[in-house]
Amino acid sequence: MPINMNSEDAARLVQQKAYRIVEEVEKVIVGKRTVIELVVVALLAKGHVLIEDIPGIGKTTLAKAVARSLGCSFKRIQFTPDLLPGDVTGVTVYNQKTGEFAFVPGPVFANIVLADEINRATPKTQSSLLECMGEASVTTDGVTRLMPQPFFVIATENPVEYRGTYPLPEAQLDRFLMRVRLGYTTPEEEVAVLDRQMQRHPLEETQEVLTAQEVVELQEAVKEIHVKDVVKEYIVALVTATRRHPQIALGASPRGSLGLLRAAQAMAALAGRDFVTPDDVKRLAVPVLAHRLIVQPEIALKTNPSERIVQEILNTIAVPTV
Repeated sequence: MPINMNSEDAARLVQQKAYRIVEEVEKVIVGKRTVIELVVVALLAKGHVLIEDIPGIGKTTLAKAVARSLGCSFKRIQFTPDLLPGDVTGVTVYNQKTGEFAFVPGPVFANIVLADEINRATPKTQSSLLECMGEASVTTDGVTRLMPQPFFVIATENPVEYRGTYPLPEAQLDRFLMRVRLGYTTPEEEVAVLDRQMQRHPLEETQEVLTAQEVVELQEAVKEIHVKDVVKEYIVALVTATRRHPQIALGASPRGSLGLLRAAQAMAALAGRDFVTPDDVKRLAVPVLAHRLIVQPEIALKTNPSERIVQEILNTIAVPTV
């Protein structure tokens, strides 16, 4: 970002560049602009995204399209029951020529990491992502190695009702800034998908629209988006309400509050504004908070109970006037 640029112009520049990603991915994913925008918001906020839905909806294709639109290194990890933690983070091996031990980085050392079907791996392997997602580093054999920047994990998972899946532990879910769902396309959109893929997959034609350095600059610019005290208090009120709700066994952590703040700043920048509004917070509350909640057993079998509760909290707490 130019040094002399004011915050309003910087926000507009973020909007202009970020929407290049949205428009490029829309060439591949039809009719899911809202979801694409949420993924871009997570990228700008230096968070990670969990895409949960049934097989065949386009979860992996969305992740690949985002990766190809950015001039960043990309690695895909196919999570399976026999995957080991070292297969993700890397291992230390003995080099017979030099007579020394050398670290061989795992596929997690990339700017964009696709953790495909993450809930098909065992909890032990899932936990290998905790440090790198939470602290942008990996510690092996007592040595801490930093991840490249930007560092963005896009994980996909099938619903836990499907065979061969392991529920993600609470600590792992809390590392994701947001959880999104694609859902089915409309009949008209599905016809458009068929038309686009008659000859070749549009993913093959995805163009790089931003460099890695530009992504880092946008992430830094988003941190400068202004947030008034009343908006911060609104965020804390929403998160606190999740801890007091009678149907919730475990509410959102302070990481949830910070995540909602960062995501709201990114959403404001995506709209070309240099300030956050309560509407930004309301729009992001469900994708940022719902997956962090552990509901009481008696309602756990209901359809999307945590999302329903967050929406109920939004309807209960007064929206501040900014």
